[in-house]
Amino acid sequence: MESSKLQLLAPSGSITDVEGIRVGHFTDPRRPTGCTVILYERGAVAGVDVRGSAPGTRETDLLKPTNLVDKVNAILLSGGSAFGLDAATGVVRYLDERGYGYSLGGAPPVPIVPAAVLFDLTVGNAKIRPNADSGYDACTKATRGPVAEGNVGAGAGATVGKLLGKAPMKGGIGTASIKLPNGIVVAAIVAVNCVGDVLDPSTGQIIAGARSPDGKSFLNITETLKRGLGVAAAGGGSSGAGAGAGAGENTTIGVVATNARFDKTEMTKIAQMAHDGMARAISPSHTMYDGDTLFAMSTGTSPIVANVTAIGALAAEAVSGAIVRGVMAAASIPGYPGYRELHG
Repeated sequence: MESSKLQLLAPSGSITDVEGIRVGHFTDPRRPTGCTVILYERGAVAGVDVRGSAPGTRETDLLKPTNLVDKVNAILLSGGSAFGLDAATGVVRYLDERGYGYSLGGAPPVPIVPAAVLFDLTVGNAKIRPNADSGYDACTKATRGPVAEGNVGAGAGATVGKLLGKAPMKGGIGTASIKLPNGIVVAAIVAVNCVGDVLDPSTGQIIAGARSPDGKSFLNITETLKRGLGVAAAGGGSSGAGAGAGAGENTTIGVVATNARFDKTEMTKIAQMAHDGMARAISPSHTMYDGDTLFAMSTGTSPIVANVTAIGALAAEAVSGAIVRGVMAAASIPGYPGYRELHG
């Protein structure tokens, strides 16, 4: 892919532009699946917002503003559906060996590792999925440098455009950042595995999604639904199963991060606002078949007193940029062409 074309559609940079954050991928060589860890060992104030109706998560209740613990040591994004949550155990082991975690009383620190998973079990051998060793391996590979995008980590088995049961495309993982003149950074990393089409937010044009019968153009899921196709539920139920997507077989998951200082309630609001970026870049999003989840992290290293609404708005921009980057960086796999195959 030409880097200039990517720059036209999405901001550059990565979540590691937030000082102190490290990212590591584990990509399974046996089939397209893997996991991605976002590390901030000393603890970042965090919030979460789950909008999809088929989520697979760990430790999200802990992040509610009314609950005690307010900082996380890492966040894990993983393939493998519910099986992939096991990878968080490896992240906990890695942090425990290094003495990071929440301290209470005289007990050893307990590592705090929320996680979210996406469904990729229909791509290759479903018996191969991320486990605790995968999560540990991702931690050992974590760096503060540029983050690999596309068919890596949690994006390895990601696919997009599945709502109507038509020919889908390859999704992936992407990252982007926005750097302000005053030193504040707002960034995101997103694994894109959606039911819907992926759009260029600046034009509304589809860049990846359900393909037409000849496989050479886009079906346009929203326009197809407007014509009444795929609207009726199979068997007279209300789940919409007639739309041709399996419940929970999708999900876009990600993390937004900033160096601005906020409390847990404010980070929860930023996670909520960041979902606007998902809605701009994915149509439809937050469906019955997706477990769409976004975490938000604040390292609090900036001395600037920031406005929560402004940072939330920028987080949405970073999320949409990361989604576009993840899809554009994705390479074709059997049965799922990548962006470059259709766009050249």
